[in-house]
Amino acid sequence: MYNILVCDDEKDIVSALNIYLSSEGYNVFEAASGSEALDIVRNNEIHLVLMDIMMPGMDGITATRLLRQENNIPIILLTAKSEDTDKIMGLGIGADDYVTKPFNPLELIARVKSQLRRYTSLGGMEKKSDLLVIGGVELNDKAKTVTVDGEDVSLTPTEFAILRLLMGDPGTVYSSGQIYEKVSGMAAIGSESSIAVHIRHIREKIEIDPSDPRYIKVVWGQGYKFEGGRK
Repeated sequence: MYNILVCDDEKDIVSALNIYLSSEGYNVFEAASGSEALDIVRNNEIHLVLMDIMMPGMDGITATRLLRQENNIPIILLTAKSEDTDKIMGLGIGADDYVTKPFNPLELIARVKSQLRRYTSLGGMEKKSDLLVIGGVELNDKAKTVTVDGEDVSLTPTEFAILRLLMGDPGTVYSSGQIYEKVSGMAAIGSESSIAVHIRHIREKIEIDPSDPRYIKVVWGQGYKFEGGRK
């Protein structure tokens, strides 16, 4: 049985979603704020989150960004028609899909089933290791530590997040804008130029020769990728 978290401050919507999802055999958890949703995900095995955008306290955009830093479970946003900008931002920081209110129950269930199929087919439900090891670089996401050839390396939180992103998907090219959005949780509107500075600092800390890097490679005109350390 899949566990689905419904996070919305409108009780009627939560109640309706509980009925729809329970009728399909899903086990439903309920939350009324982003902070409550985070607590539930951290303390229970949740397989998918339905997240309202507009909520008092911690909103859905902030909660989505924080959830995505810790977990790869599917997140479907619950949005109003007037929230197009928030939809785009939510998808940019890691939400997988969105459903517009008032929603069609059949469409909602179809989207939930689609995301769960994708999640399970990609092995997302398997427990992921907190340890990433590529070449001589070892990143421990739980302990927030990095070592290179056994030596401790001190990174800022932003540098750590960038390295974790690149090491988590080796060989994949990320543009500066994509890196900025995934790490900061905000749209990259001119600020992505700062990524080149962060990349330079990371190289200075993990590369033997930053001018001839083994790990973080640039793909000219496209972005950056992490490789296995071979020349």
